[in-house]
Amino acid sequence: MGESGIDVVGQVLPEFKTSQQIDLVIAQAENVSDGKGMLPADMKRLQKIGVDFFTGGNHTPKRNELTLLLEDEREPVIGPANMTECPGRGWKYFETSDGLVLLISILGETFGHAKVESTNPLHAIDAILAQNESKKRVATIVNFHGDYSSEKVIAGYYLDGKVTAVIGDHWHTPTADAMILPGGTAHITDVGMCGVLHSSLGVRLESVLPRWRDGIKTKNELATNKPWQFNAVLIESDIKTGLANSIELIQKKVS
Repeated sequence: MGESGIDVVGQVLPEFKTSQQIDLVIAQAENVSDGKGMLPADMKRLQKIGVDFFTGGNHTPKRNELTLLLEDEREPVIGPANMTECPGRGWKYFETSDGLVLLISILGETFGHAKVESTNPLHAIDAILAQNESKKRVATIVNFHGDYSSEKVIAGYYLDGKVTAVIGDHWHTPTADAMILPGGTAHITDVGMCGVLHSSLGVRLESVLPRWRDGIKTKNELATNKPWQFNAVLIESDIKTGLANSIELIQKKVS
């Protein structure tokens, strides 16, 4: 979430990636640049830090500079596959040392007051998996960007045994339900965010309090002050089955 999010990833990720011998780092890039979408320059900064691939959300199409990268199969960034106005097809492959990984970005159907045109997310996932049924790969990762916990849970169980992981986000607040579902798919309702800890979803408390207390329309102002938070999940998968062995919620505080 914003510059603070980039900074805390820079402080935590390199050592963590090395110590845990991580093969693939995926970042949800919905709010990287000033809280809305991701600029190519910020994408490059995060790649140098150690991020390998980027998924998106409802803000992704707001950065026209990213359009060509979203449409290029060689660039490791995608937006939601079922979002009507998002460039690109919403899924791509990434080559790891163990083999190909299929990454899919999906949008939930409910976004509070936001007006987002999208198609049915489960139908979209079905179509993508069917299209890639014969493609040999070691893992399939689905990022589900949505508001309703019930919808994200349903998506997890619907895809259980069909994909390696279904990782929910959009709340910016990590949930306590990281688990391996009965069919072998890793799932969490919301992975949280990287950014300012004492904030409202990475936004200055002072800038949004009047909205909730007095009903005044206010503009979001990104928080920058420390302490920062680093939230993620660490997933171990079986490259033979394409399913998950474990999922662990990672939460780190940086003062």
